[in-house]
Amino acid sequence: MKELTIMTPFRRVVFATFAAPLALGLAACGDTATDEGVVEGEPVAEVPAPEGQQWADVTTVTDLQGHMIGNPDAPIKLVEYGSLTCGTCANFTQTGFEELRSEYINTGRVSFELRPLVLNPLDLVMVNLARCSSDEAVVPLSEQVWMNFQEVMGQAQQAGQAFEQAIGLPEEQRYVAAAEATGLLDFFAARGLSRDQARTCLQDVEKVKAIAERSAQQGEEFNVTGTPTFFVNGNKLADVYSWEALEPVLQRAGAR
Repeated sequence: MKELTIMTPFRRVVFATFAAPLALGLAACGDTATDEGVVEGEPVAEVPAPEGQQWADVTTVTDLQGHMIGNPDAPIKLVEYGSLTCGTCANFTQTGFEELRSEYINTGRVSFELRPLVLNPLDLVMVNLARCSSDEAVVPLSEQVWMNFQEVMGQAQQAGQAFEQAIGLPEEQRYVAAAEATGLLDFFAARGLSRDQARTCLQDVEKVKAIAERSAQQGEEFNVTGTPTFFVNGNKLADVYSWEALEPVLQRAGAR
């Protein structure tokens, strides 16, 4: 079930993240506005992946700086605006992403694009770490956060005071200190991102700010008011927060 905590307005989040210390916000999910409806389509044929590959291994960086896996020309395009601190997003990944990957993305019928929605400073740290390695690693690393959500958020919760102190440090120090305090340097190091590489990314303040600003701009432009928010072929879905609700939409669009 979708969490009903209303999300902090985007611009306020971005401003507060850089201007002053913030308490660790762990309830990151919010309401989603109504959709425009998904046009029903005829069944779509499978499209073979390039020789020696699966479609889920093919990554494309989109014009909006999202990371898309799957057939770039798939007739059914699924977009998720997700927050790495959102329990409902984690539930979607834990209960449905493997089936989405194997039964829909790997058939070449559906592509999946992940766009980050930054809801709080911890989100911002994790999004930057997920994007610190290679483009191909962004979706898998985000998936790892959601698959280990209780562990990640439990460590962050325990580090509440240390995290607040870290966010109060000068910009070039705060994100590294926040990642250290919450155990995120170790978490990502165990998944192939060295601590030195992570520190370098988090010290790039302009890059960090750019990700936060882009998230805010897209949230306003597309009226994304909570996470997860799904789009299918450009149409925003209403009351769809789980794989159980999303799969029939993909099938009606032709993924059958």
